[in-house]
Amino acid sequence: MRSLTRPLLFSTLLLAGCGVLPHGKADRNPRPEPAAATSAFSSTSARQCLADLGHAGVRYQALPNREFGGGCRTVDTVQLLDIGVPTTNLGALTCPLAAGFSAWARYAVQPAARQMLGSDVVKIETMGTYACRNINGAGSGKLSQHALANAVDVSAFVLRDGRRVSVERGWNGDPREQAFLRTLHASACRRFGTVLGPDYNSAHYNHLHFDMSGNGYCR
Repeated sequence: MRSLTRPLLFSTLLLAGCGVLPHGKADRNPRPEPAAATSAFSSTSARQCLADLGHAGVRYQALPNREFGGGCRTVDTVQLLDIGVPTTNLGALTCPLAAGFSAWARYAVQPAARQMLGSDVVKIETMGTYACRNINGAGSGKLSQHALANAVDVSAFVLRDGRRVSVERGWNGDPREQAFLRTLHASACRRFGTVLGPDYNSAHYNHLHFDMSGNGYCR
C-alpha cells in the first residue's frame, strides 16, 4: 500500500437534518480557519474503510483531521476524485459515507436510470457535504451532520440524452421521474443511517439528504 501521507491514494482500498438555507439555497461550505491538522485514519476500522474504497475501485484523496471550532470538524475524511460518474460539490466526507455514496451511485443510480429512464447518468449534482452549521441552518440547536462532514445532499441527475432530473421538479412531476427518484430514495435507505427527502419537510423540497447517523431512519 502506498503511504497515506501522499496526496493521492489508490488504496487496496445520515436523525440529523440538512443545513439548507432559507428558500433552499445551499450553503457555500464556509471555511473558517482550522486548527492545526492532526493524523487521520489511525484506527483499524478507519484504515479498513480506506481499503474497502480501494477494493471498490474508488479514486480518492485522504484528508487530515481538522477542528474548526464550535464542534465542527472533519475526522477520518476523504475527497472523492472518481466514483465512476462525475459528481459536483463533493468536499470532505467521512470514509463510511464516501463508501456508501460511491456504492449507491454505482449500484443504484446507474441501473435505475437505464431501466426506468432509458439513459445513463453522466452527472450527479449535489449541494455539498461539509458545512459548519446547525440543523436546517438555524441560529441555535444541534449541529447538522454536515458540520461533521457526515452528510451529502443530492439535488439532480443529468442523463446522457440531455435530460436533467431534479428532485425539486421530478419528485411530484413526470411519473417516470417520480418512480426513478423514489427508487433511489428507497435504495439509499438501505445504505445510509438517515435518508430525508421532500416528503419529510419543506426544507428538503429540492434534495435528498443522506448521512451516517441514526439507524435506518428513512423519511
